[in-house]
Amino acid sequence: MEKIILFGSKYCPDCGPAKEFFSGNNVKFAYLDITDSLMNLKRFLKYRDTRPEFNTIKEAGKIGIPCIVINDGEKIIFDYNELKI
Repeated sequence: MEKIILFGSKYCPDCGPAKEFFSGNNVKFAYLDITDSLMNLKRFLKYRDTRPEFNTIKEAGKIGIPCIVINDGEKIIFDYNELKI
């Protein structure tokens, strides 16, 4: 079974629908709100600062959430519609 982490924020308009998608499809996932704690933010930034998947997002001046991390970074995607459920 895949381990899924959804990084998001209560202030992000796209994060709510992503959470609803996972819940509505009975997908087990951990939701980490990057605006709730520094620990959540640091965990997100570890991926954002080191992974090439974020390059175009950073160049566009965007944050990169919602961010779906699968199996501790084996795969990172930004659109939950890309998941095969």
